[in-house]
Amino acid sequence: MSEERIQGPAGPERVGALRDELRRRGLAGFVVPRADEHQGEYVPASAQRLAWLTGFTGSAGMAVVLDQRAAIFVDGRYTIQVAQEVDGGLFEIRHMVDQPLGRWLDEALKPGDRLGYDSWLHTAEQAQALKAACDRAGAELVACDGNPVDRVWADRPPPPCRPVVAHPLVFAGRTSAEKRLALSDTLRAERLDGAVLTDPASIAWLLNVRGDDVAYVPLPLSFAIVHGDGTVQWFLDPAKSSPALAEHLGDGVAIRHPDGFLTALGAMKGRVRVDKATAPMAVVQALSVAGVSVDQGADPCAQAKACKNPVELAGSRAAHRRDGAAMVRFLAWLDRQVDVDELTAAERLCQFRAEGQHFRGLSFPTIAGAGPNGAIVHYRSSERTNRKLLPGQLFLLDSGAQYLDGTTDVTRTLAIGTPSAEMRHRFTLVLKGHIAIAQATFPEGTTGSQLDILARRALWAHGLDYDHGTGHGVGSYLSVHEGPQRISKVGTGAVPLRAGMIVSNEPGYYKAGAYGIRIEALVAVEERPLPEGGERPLLGFETLTLVPIDKKLVEVGLLDGGERTWLDAYHARVWDDVAPLVDDAARDWLKRATAPLA
Repeated sequence: MSEERIQGPAGPERVGALRDELRRRGLAGFVVPRADEHQGEYVPASAQRLAWLTGFTGSAGMAVVLDQRAAIFVDGRYTIQVAQEVDGGLFEIRHMVDQPLGRWLDEALKPGDRLGYDSWLHTAEQAQALKAACDRAGAELVACDGNPVDRVWADRPPPPCRPVVAHPLVFAGRTSAEKRLALSDTLRAERLDGAVLTDPASIAWLLNVRGDDVAYVPLPLSFAIVHGDGTVQWFLDPAKSSPALAEHLGDGVAIRHPDGFLTALGAMKGRVRVDKATAPMAVVQALSVAGVSVDQGADPCAQAKACKNPVELAGSRAAHRRDGAAMVRFLAWLDRQVDVDELTAAERLCQFRAEGQHFRGLSFPTIAGAGPNGAIVHYRSSERTNRKLLPGQLFLLDSGAQYLDGTTDVTRTLAIGTPSAEMRHRFTLVLKGHIAIAQATFPEGTTGSQLDILARRALWAHGLDYDHGTGHGVGSYLSVHEGPQRISKVGTGAVPLRAGMIVSNEPGYYKAGAYGIRIEALVAVEERPLPEGGERPLLGFETLTLVPIDKKLVEVGLLDGGERTWLDAYHARVWDDVAPLVDDAARDWLKRATAPLA
């Protein structure tokens, strides 16, 4: 799962070539999202159109190129990065929330203008928003026949074409046939005649397959149609298949060439589910033209995929033990260093992980932020930004790995030398929030948005907060960012948590220009015994991550008795589970790191 990068610098030549192509097509402009046909977090090099055109390499953004004006829109995570990567003389730089795309189009489009877009790269909701903006300006939104950027991108890499492999039952826990039968029952219960799967993670989970088409997530890029009887048409490049894969799939799954996907959509009947979050407008249009009743709802695989079965949970525990051992070996190594920088630290940690059983790569680019770089929530170190770890600083390290039996994601904030009193105070407030989530017991039906306040309460009491969610769902050797579950104070955290779901617990605090603090562990939702007299079934969290929390940063007097007991018990468990897996030097360090609080 190596990361691919596009080649060559963005600049006026590329923008000029696109404008020439738009004039040839009679278009006044074109919208370039940072997306592929699946709305994935990571896209292959062949789909990095926004980066090729503008130079912006962040994971979320959109550009619009008109004949005389162009703009790029990013969210608050990337305001610093976009200014560093994009030529402000070519593109107006806008905040997509404060200065949204629709408002810019209201000002920039003229009556009669034709604005082009690629209907494979926008969901129906996104396309409708574009159309509304065009309507307000008296302009027309036009679905392009072929992407104009592809036409002028002379050295565009070919789409990925790597072999697809079976994901063994020893890791998957349920056969694909069992999953497809259950999915058939779900479709019937919702009075659906079929479903179109556009999220490759859902297809990989349903068919028990994995691939290597994008960085960090073991996915084969593809589409699938699930019929009411549980049979599947899987639209996959035949070069990715093999006799062994066909045997694994069995008779209920037919591999079809991707060129036949639109034809197959046109042959569907009845009421068909498409995922409103990932389905391209092109899919919705093809079904609508065929007279299908399109049900835009949730991916029918999402809930079942999110609730891990006992084998997947056991695999996640095993993966976290090995991952914890790699982290402990790294932290013991780091403790002995006197001259190390962000890039060296990230590389060394990857090397420790790569020595572990079932390792298949990182689950996302490591965030290794020293001092002020740690205050950038989605920071990514480069040769230009790389900083040394200096005494008196904090080092925020957010990293994870893909193993055949599980996906990991852990953040630890480390004191380099002696931390200040302010650092210890604010770290301990974050720790109190982390412990509050870890200790939470709640009735079935509780959502992540209802729990989010537990993580922020101590910070709020001191007039502090953080601007990201408290937790995201995590897959089983799939995406490290998996829905629908999450813990967040916004509406997207409104999905009830269910037993078997894995979610992160990661409150934080960030002081711009100084330091960042985040404490993250993955937790699994589990059933809890009902107290005498209780009336509603209860759930709680099992902490999966096994990595010490830096006690140098803990202001013990701020912890109550229950919080101290939790931290000592957690460290005792880390010692019991990880100590047998590391060498003597790392074990000596671990003994000190997990000793009870003084």
